[in-house]
Amino acid sequence: MRPLLFALILFLGFISQAQHILPLRDQARVIDEITGERLEQVLPNLMKRENIQMWVLVCREYNEDPVIKTMLPASWLSARRRTILVFYYNPTTGEYKKYAVARYNVGKHILSAWNPEEEPNQWKALTKIIEKHQPNQIAINYSSNYGHADGLSLTDYRELLEHLPKPLQSKLVSGEKLSVGWLETRTEKELQYYTQLVHITHQIIREGFSEQVIIPGITTTDDMVWWFREKIRGLGLETWFQPSVAVQRRDNSNQEQERSFANRPKEEVIQRGDLIHVDIGIQYLRLNTDIQQHAYLLLPGEKEAPTELQNAFRVSNRLQDILTQQFAVGVTGNQILRNALEQAKKEGITASIYSHPLGMHGHAAGPTIGLWDQQGGVLGSGDYPVYPNTAYSIELNTSSFLPSWKKQVRIMLEEDGFFDGKTFHYLGGRQKKLWTIPALPKELE
Repeated sequence: MRPLLFALILFLGFISQAQHILPLRDQARVIDEITGERLEQVLPNLMKRENIQMWVLVCREYNEDPVIKTMLPASWLSARRRTILVFYYNPTTGEYKKYAVARYNVGKHILSAWNPEEEPNQWKALTKIIEKHQPNQIAINYSSNYGHADGLSLTDYRELLEHLPKPLQSKLVSGEKLSVGWLETRTEKELQYYTQLVHITHQIIREGFSEQVIIPGITTTDDMVWWFREKIRGLGLETWFQPSVAVQRRDNSNQEQERSFANRPKEEVIQRGDLIHVDIGIQYLRLNTDIQQHAYLLLPGEKEAPTELQNAFRVSNRLQDILTQQFAVGVTGNQILRNALEQAKKEGITASIYSHPLGMHGHAAGPTIGLWDQQGGVLGSGDYPVYPNTAYSIELNTSSFLPSWKKQVRIMLEEDGFFDGKTFHYLGGRQKKLWTIPALPKELE
């Protein structure tokens, strides 16, 4: 198949994927449907699991608790005044109540339970609800391990204590596990859109990694970074971090394989024979992707990437398999990390693993599976166990020596997947061979 024909097919496929991005009004409808489903089904199950009968979330406009932001209607771009949400679940009777101690209903599912004309003091109105139900524990959002679960401000905490009777104060506990559970648990409907979102991310990368975008000797890595930004924005989507593009090459002056992840890659002019790497993530329907892939620019006369590069790529694929095989309910992130690194060492793989939960945030709440600078485990978030119906970004790298380059090459991969409680699978597949520029006919397989 001729390169131009292949490029046309690729482009049309990309447009087909992009056409499935909903208009803003329809996005808002889907977000509200998913939020309602989560409030009615996910949350009471989590409260039962954690044996917490009441959860109180408090924030003020423009200083939103990260959890509350995921519960607001899509048409709300911020909370209103002081917003207090109360959830009550009685495991004995199955009674489940949702209250908004606020002037306004918070969407269709959390109705206002405060009449300022009858009780002007919002905190007293909250206290009356708590006293009515007499919960065993009252969870509030503070956490040492997760910023996502640490949304209660010092001011609101002080005012809560000022108005809450001391017998009720003794029932206050951290809502960390409820917050993390709420943020990490995915529903079937979310997964349908998540798979589509990953496909779109892959298509954006593949279009960027093409001769239609890259002109060897002219296009720079920073040109590519901003091309990705413009492409994502042009599709009506957002990115949750600045993309990065880097190259590795035979030239010994290029030491990208040794760069610390604390530093962004320097700008380089992309040349034939380069190994290119991209890291991008996009947001859609309150979900996030985080993906890294590689492409190789063919030298004149080459019909495929060098065998040693392909072999290096397969080593990182193997590390992905080793890592995802460690997933099991109840296993902590640190245990997964340790087991995977031990197996990689047995197989002679020079490995680094820094995978993380994925969902309503890019670096999301849940079990941290290593950090690039903490390969011995992560205190706190690494001790959190794996639960079913959770999503992850499988992020890692391997280092392989290339004889023809006379140096190490680092293959950095990141793909998004889902653990259903039994098996791990990739939401939109994963890159299993190097892309080439220009594209080769066999890449259609």
